[in-house]
Amino acid sequence: MDARLNMFGNELAARIGKHLVGANQAIAGTDLPASTQELVKIRASQINGCGFCTDMHTKEAAAAGESAVRLHLVATWREATVFTAAERAALELAEEGTRIADGAGGVSDEVWARAAQHYDEEQLTALAGLIALINAFNRLNVIARTPAGDYQPGQFGH
Repeated sequence: MDARLNMFGNELAARIGKHLVGANQAIAGTDLPASTQELVKIRASQINGCGFCTDMHTKEAAAAGESAVRLHLVATWREATVFTAAERAALELAEEGTRIADGAGGVSDEVWARAAQHYDEEQLTALAGLIALINAFNRLNVIARTPAGDYQPGQFGH
């Protein structure tokens, strides 16, 4: 399948990307663990069917030392024993925050409360922003049909 649009190849795309990358850098600069950030990005990208972002974030996570076992089990995190309680809460929040149209009105109070048991206000802000941001990236890449498979870690200064 060919890309419909090069989301990295024109002036408007560059301006949009600059702001999205800036938001990502702000989140990356928080004390929300980098491994949790990548797991959340991977899970949302899987749900949204964004091959480009799934490719990017699994490779970035692996390059940062994430284990192959954990990367292979992100899609089935509920049954996997390799994630911490905090990571599980973040993944659950990512799922509900990504599937807001599928559920009963967004993120449930129970899911939010589980996340709040593990993360402080700044980290929860980072998680909420990260979930919104990766969903925006996913949607841009799915709409444009950005191809997956050729991403190299560090390619975009990640």
